[in-house]
Amino acid sequence: MSVGVLLITHPGVGSALLHTVTRILGSCPLATKCLEVPAGAETAPLLCLAAEHLAALDSGDGVLVCSDVYGATPSNIACRLADTGRAALVSGLNLPMLLRVYNYPGDDLDTLCRKAAEGGARGITQRTREQALRDRERPT
Repeated sequence: MSVGVLLITHPGVGSALLHTVTRILGSCPLATKCLEVPAGAETAPLLCLAAEHLAALDSGDGVLVCSDVYGATPSNIACRLADTGRAALVSGLNLPMLLRVYNYPGDDLDTLCRKAAEGGARGITQRTREQALRDRERPT
């Protein structure tokens, strides 16, 4: 058995990220489904569909539910699923997060949830214009 992964996102986000991860890794090591939530959609039917996906993905080890933007409709649906106790939730879905998750397919749900958040955060860097200018002015 292993943890399942459910991506609940705005249209195009989950499928594009999953496609990219599969291209990078060569396969998808965990059972995964995407639910893409159209703008203005009724949430009740989508919540039912999300619950069906959750049940299909849960082989007994639970499901990691990832949403793109915290507080948006996909995230709100994901939060409702997490309340069932069969899922863990992480928001702010990005490519480094998914790569991290799929590199540890044998980990348990709570560990994968932590690794997802860590991978997502570590994948974000910044370099201000001021830093770039300072670096350019430094003697080599």
